[in-house]
Amino acid sequence: SGKTLLLSGDGIKRRFTQTPHTERKQKKDILSWLSPDLVSRYIILTKEIMPHLARTSHKHWPVSNDHCFQRIVLDTVCGGVWYDQLLRPAYKNLTQDQAAKAVNLCNDIISGDTDLVFLNKQSLQWRGKF
Repeated sequence: SGKTLLLSGDGIKRRFTQTPHTERKQKKDILSWLSPDLVSRYIILTKEIMPHLARTSHKHWPVSNDHCFQRIVLDTVCGGVWYDQLLRPAYKNLTQDQAAKAVNLCNDIISGDTDLVFLNKQSLQWRGKF
């Protein structure tokens, strides 16, 4: 039997049953029907989902605040300090390609396919803080 995951990013609780066979696919696609807009998906992931995971099941992550996830994801997508390449606010100035890369990166971080510790260090190095 699968486990149940409750998400309430938009204030509505939803249930997702995950089995070993479908768990990976659902992690990648879970927000596609919640919010078809890529920028909205990026915002939900970085402002709600990832901070929640950092406080619960992913306590090994080096950051837990929404703005830190946004910094890391945007810096990685931009290949350097994001505000050197994007106007503020970033979410209003992302291209569709950048938004898609941001969403994919968030999903890869959540699934463990991408190392958040490394990306955080890289982001801090680009900013001269590491």
